[in-house]
Amino acid sequence: MRKPKGALAILSTVITMSLLVTACGGAKSSNSSDPKSSGSAGTADTAKLNIMWWGSQERHDATAQALDLYTKNNAGITFSPQYTDWDGYWKKLPTLAASKSMPDVFQMDAAYIQEYVSRGLLEDLTAIDLGGTIDQGVIDKSKIDGKLYGVPLSYNGTGFVYNKPELEAAGMTLPKKDWTWDEFFAFAEEGRQKLPAGKYAIGDYTTVWNWYQDYQMAYGKGPMFQDGTKLNIDKDLWFTFQKKYEDFRARDIIPKAAVSAATVENDPKADPLLSGLTMTRGVAVGAVSALEKMMPGKLEVVNNPVGPNGGGWAQSTMYWVVSKDSEHKEAAAKFLKWIVSDPEAGKILKTTRGIPISSTIFDSIKSELSEGELLGIEMYNMAADKAMPFAPAPPGWADFVKTYSDTMTEVMFKKKTLDEAFDVIMKKGEDTQARLAK
Repeated sequence: MRKPKGALAILSTVITMSLLVTACGGAKSSNSSDPKSSGSAGTADTAKLNIMWWGSQERHDATAQALDLYTKNNAGITFSPQYTDWDGYWKKLPTLAASKSMPDVFQMDAAYIQEYVSRGLLEDLTAIDLGGTIDQGVIDKSKIDGKLYGVPLSYNGTGFVYNKPELEAAGMTLPKKDWTWDEFFAFAEEGRQKLPAGKYAIGDYTTVWNWYQDYQMAYGKGPMFQDGTKLNIDKDLWFTFQKKYEDFRARDIIPKAAVSAATVENDPKADPLLSGLTMTRGVAVGAVSALEKMMPGKLEVVNNPVGPNGGGWAQSTMYWVVSKDSEHKEAAAKFLKWIVSDPEAGKILKTTRGIPISSTIFDSIKSELSEGELLGIEMYNMAADKAMPFAPAPPGWADFVKTYSDTMTEVMFKKKTLDEAFDVIMKKGEDTQARLAK
């Protein structure tokens, strides 16, 4: 079985990292910040909790087992679960929020939690006693204005998985820890020289705004959003980055636009990595295990490309939250403490949401982890020392993010030039800045 590099010391590493990055919390508090407020319906012992999350089938199955365990040990509590993939989740949740019908408990990501904060949709969970379960430094860094709105679930991070056997068979240079952006692009070009026709070393992620942001931050120009109200795109760097991909499309170094646009992660046919079209894929720690199960024995991991200021991120970015409108806040709060602290739940969930936030749980499961879970931990360890702060889009920028994606998709299909795209993106940024300034 794989022995994760530095796995025994991982919890001290991740706690150190969490103190170096900016974490996010949830919504404005109600009149009573105590989840046990007598104003909420139901009790901690009797309730049917609606619960929702996103993720892979592996995550779905493990979470369902954990919920069954909780009901077994707490007979008065049952669950009505909903789950979907990432894209479906973030299409569904805003609709539920608008109709005031969000689940009692649901998964939240740091990329979106600030938006739900500003709209006052989440319950203040400060009163939940997490001492002894989650490091106090992690809790403090997860607060907004001194209050905790999301219970951190795990340490997570970004990196790449790659198909080692196929790369070796083609005589390719394998990705290595702390490979630079220049080495990443050289790897892509080598793929066109050595891989069979119709196969590619890397995919096309240019429609995703934060893929470019990683590049800009790596070269010391900061995140794309400053102070939550200002767009920060370095024009020279942006064109350098986008022209590289434009050249790659012209030279058949990355997949065709139609293939990239139709990508569905973890779908055997529509995921380019799983179908054998591409040799690499960007992935989060918590998703590595599911991929390894679909490609057993083939995958290895590496951190994101780095520049002078580092590359990628590694921290806690996933939370369980409670709806402000929930009628079962007391029961929800009791459940949240359990799911991040119970050893039996930890053994079921393992690393399906990343590395467990509880050091006790991690210690109890590390000898039982699968090859894929150990692979995810290895990727986190690779990323941690070069990781940059996680920098999500702040509240108010959702329309800009969509415009960025739509515009770069047009570039990918040659319906817009890079000059035209840059003008559209900057105009949308200026409009958003003006609106937020009011």
